Amino acid sequence: MKKINEKILYEGQWLSVRETIYQNKEGKELSWECIHRKRSTVGVTIVARLMPSTRFILIKQYRPAIDGYIIAFPAGLGFNDPGHALVELKEETGYTGKIVDVSPVLKTGASLINDSTRIVYIEVDENMPANQDPVQELEEAEDIEVCLVTKEGAKGFLLQQIEKGAHVASNLWYVFSGSHF
Repeated sequence: MKKINEKILYEGQWLSVRETIYQNKEGKELSWECIHRKRSTVGVTIVARLMPSTRFILIKQYRPAIDGYIIAFPAGLGFNDPGHALVELKEETGYTGKIVDVSPVLKTGASLINDSTRIVYIEVDENMPANQDPVQELEEAEDIEVCLVTKEGAKGFLLQQIEKGAHVASNLWYVFSGSHF
């Protein structure tokens, strides 16, 4: 497989849609439409747990692309800086914490977009005064509700949210639905 050419079909403030012309193994030219971020392509996906209760911090956020709410891990564009996860966590949930682990750069939707993410694991000391009554710092375009769930109760919570019309991020289902292997 080999990329031959690329043409911008649409360009907006944050994204562009491109047609990529490539050659397959037999030498035939094919095309594929894909989305490219114009700025940072490495985000942060935040897996945060309150300690000592070990509850996970999830968010329920309105997303225009699906005209609905999705239950997900807090996340944001990290500008290739895992430390930005602390800023995103504070903005979206009001909580502050410490980073305990960071994944390598991982692809998120390679069939459609050039996005990548780092999974940033954060522990939040729920006994700290700053975390007793957390206050979100949302942007004008954000509508986010904080959801605290136990690992054992997460699958039931996700199913309830689906019944109420919310969507669920696939990575949450993968983490909390239980092992099938």
